[in-house]
Amino acid sequence: MNDWIQYAAQIKPSDRQAALQEMEFYAFIHFTVNTFTDKEWGDGTEDPAIFNPTQFDARQWVESCRDAGMKGLILTCKHHDGFCLWPSQFTEHSVKSSPWKHGEGDIVREVADACRQGGIKFGIYLSPWDRHEPSYGDSQRYNTYFINQLRELLTNYGDIFCVWFDGACGEGPNGKRQEYDWDAYYSVIRKLQPNAVISVCGPDIRWCGNEAGYCRESEWSVVPESLRSSERVQEKSQQTDDREFSRRYDSQDRDLGSREIISKEQKLVWYPAEVNTSIRPGWFYHADEDDKVRSLDELLHIYYGSVGGNATFLLNLPPDQRGLIHENDRARLKELGETLRNTFRTNLAEGAAAVASETRQGYGVQHILDGKRDTFWSPEEGTEQALIEVDLLDEKIINHIVLKENPYSQRIERFELEYLENGEWKLLYHGTVIGYKRICRFEDLKSRYIRLKINESRWCPTLSAFEVYRG
Repeated sequence: MNDWIQYAAQIKPSDRQAALQEMEFYAFIHFTVNTFTDKEWGDGTEDPAIFNPTQFDARQWVESCRDAGMKGLILTCKHHDGFCLWPSQFTEHSVKSSPWKHGEGDIVREVADACRQGGIKFGIYLSPWDRHEPSYGDSQRYNTYFINQLRELLTNYGDIFCVWFDGACGEGPNGKRQEYDWDAYYSVIRKLQPNAVISVCGPDIRWCGNEAGYCRESEWSVVPESLRSSERVQEKSQQTDDREFSRRYDSQDRDLGSREIISKEQKLVWYPAEVNTSIRPGWFYHADEDDKVRSLDELLHIYYGSVGGNATFLLNLPPDQRGLIHENDRARLKELGETLRNTFRTNLAEGAAAVASETRQGYGVQHILDGKRDTFWSPEEGTEQALIEVDLLDEKIINHIVLKENPYSQRIERFELEYLENGEWKLLYHGTVIGYKRICRFEDLKSRYIRLKINESRWCPTLSAFEVYRG
């Protein structure tokens, strides 16, 4: 048993995956002809003449993101309708055929530039499904067309932090179903933007399994390799060591990384989850949803479940026909950002003291309080349970504790937090995985001493941060 537990503990993210996880919270922008037809999915017959966002302001989009505390923006450069927000040389179905800026504009350029000027990262969404392009369904021809457009986006707009693919696929105008050449798409991205993660229908970041913002209690980054290719045809793995490796996993499965799951797998990979949902019911702007913007409590619930539960949070913001983030959405984003900044402004554990039940040489417990990303505490290898006591030096009122593991491993499976009251340790919080970050919320309490009990972990636990807040 120790062999596969040790193996699971040693699975690590790539640098690009680790960098994406550290972004934590970023925006989706759904904007195209659908914004002007009041539809969610266009059919490709839309006249470019309807696209005319006369007050378009990419800087306002970026300011809205920054207000909320977001660190990046992913733009739907082409949705299923095939209309391109940049003047692609491979189709006339783009902004160059619209009245916006007399056909001389480039939405992608302005958004990419605004992101750089505003200090956030820029990413692209390019739909493989194209309901306008005549070659769609003629697989070889269309794959060439798609790669040509991908090259345009990856070479003309600076650094890209993410290429976001969905798996939507339909019948082409010729009655044929398109076969996407995923390997060729990935190869172009790796060559032209090696630091970009490829999300959802890609090898780096996986879909959480729903678009409603629901989060798993236990979100593992270390999962079966077959999950990474769940959108593509897979050959069944061979059986070895009398264990079964033939199971197909799905992003909607509730359990993707427990011991029960990984003990049956021959190969594991680092494939963390992204929680994506919209600030409104729809992904594109609809005027009748102006009063349906998610409440602050809803957004906080999703934030704590995603960013605070070892996933990232991708929140969609649909600009209106003016080309602006609507006032209602923007007000909510400001409210969200202010709440988060106020909650996590002051770490009450700065200057605290800590002792651990066991410490491995070079991995002292002081590292959980030093505020550094790459230092961490760990006991001796093979030690799967441990205790850490934190002394805040005086009694403080608290209601949040943030825990982080070493960002290049995920090991803790079950833990408890306790506080000392009148000489007795009392249960404060119990959780399962920690991973990149676990935000533990609870009612206000006053205490000087907090204890972390690691009840289950893989091979040996690590902890890089123990932060305490009063929100």
